[in-house]
Amino acid sequence: MSRKNKDEPAEPRMDRRDFLIRSAKAGLTVGVAAALGVFLHDPLGPRAPEDRPPTALPDFSVPRAGRKIAIVTGPDRLKTVGAAIQALGGMGNFISKGDRVLIKVNAAFASPPSLCATTNPVLLSEVVRLCFLAGAASVAVTDNPINDPESCFALTGTGEAAHSAGAELILPEESLFSEISAPGSRLIRNWPVFTGAFKGATKLIGIAPVKDHHRSGASMAMKNWYGFMGGRRNIFHQDIHTFIKDLAVMVKPSLVILDGTAAMVSNGPTGGSISDLKRTNTMIAATDQVAADSAGARLLGKTPKDLPFILKAEAAGVGTSDFESLKPVRITTG
Repeated sequence: MSRKNKDEPAEPRMDRRDFLIRSAKAGLTVGVAAALGVFLHDPLGPRAPEDRPPTALPDFSVPRAGRKIAIVTGPDRLKTVGAAIQALGGMGNFISKGDRVLIKVNAAFASPPSLCATTNPVLLSEVVRLCFLAGAASVAVTDNPINDPESCFALTGTGEAAHSAGAELILPEESLFSEISAPGSRLIRNWPVFTGAFKGATKLIGIAPVKDHHRSGASMAMKNWYGFMGGRRNIFHQDIHTFIKDLAVMVKPSLVILDGTAAMVSNGPTGGSISDLKRTNTMIAATDQVAADSAGARLLGKTPKDLPFILKAEAAGVGTSDFESLKPVRITTG
């Protein structure tokens, strides 16, 4: 115990009645402080009267893009992604000269590419190359991983892939997050979003693996936007299907790419063993993220009815779950 300063005045004696009164006051003060803390800091708690107005993220969709989905089969990611994008009119159909492209990868876990829990680095490098070939002035790659960001980008190979292809890597620094309220969402209210990553961007591409997920049933194109969220985002697991729908409404990409070369069919989203994977040899490129996820679900042996977030996003007007109605371009590569 530290010694009291000898110059401090002696404390007055306190009888039992005074003690009880002071204790009651202290308890009330602590209770008020705790309630105020929840009010001010719990994103799903009570709201201030002047709730912030909804804030929309930029719309990166490309109305002129035309064909909405391509499904290419083959074992080589370089060949299948190239064929899929070419089937949609080529990267020049999405990226114009001078565009500043943001690529949202899945680098959520510090795991090697062989486990297919994250975006494949070879695939990422090729997409960056195609963007520059189409005339992009710059390309940036980002995610807000669950584990330590630098470790995740290093171990997944996505960081080196981005740098070697000439892209900038945007790490999720606190200063790059700002609170927004997504239009029509009861979940994304005054929530920290990785808005700084969008600064200056004119096009957005999402690249995600096809994999099982123990809470949502699957993690694909729409679930990939989860990495734009900050804060205690695991709280959204309580209503994850509605939340994924809200993400799909909030984020309007130019193009999404689903890598089903080896789909994680069990123990998702992290996996951990090659035995969790199945060679499905499929690459999906689409402007309709609902259709992309619906097509990807088949690789997991599932339908939109098995994945409520797909039907919720369709009902919200994001896209169609009937991807066959879009007459997908189907190609087989060697």
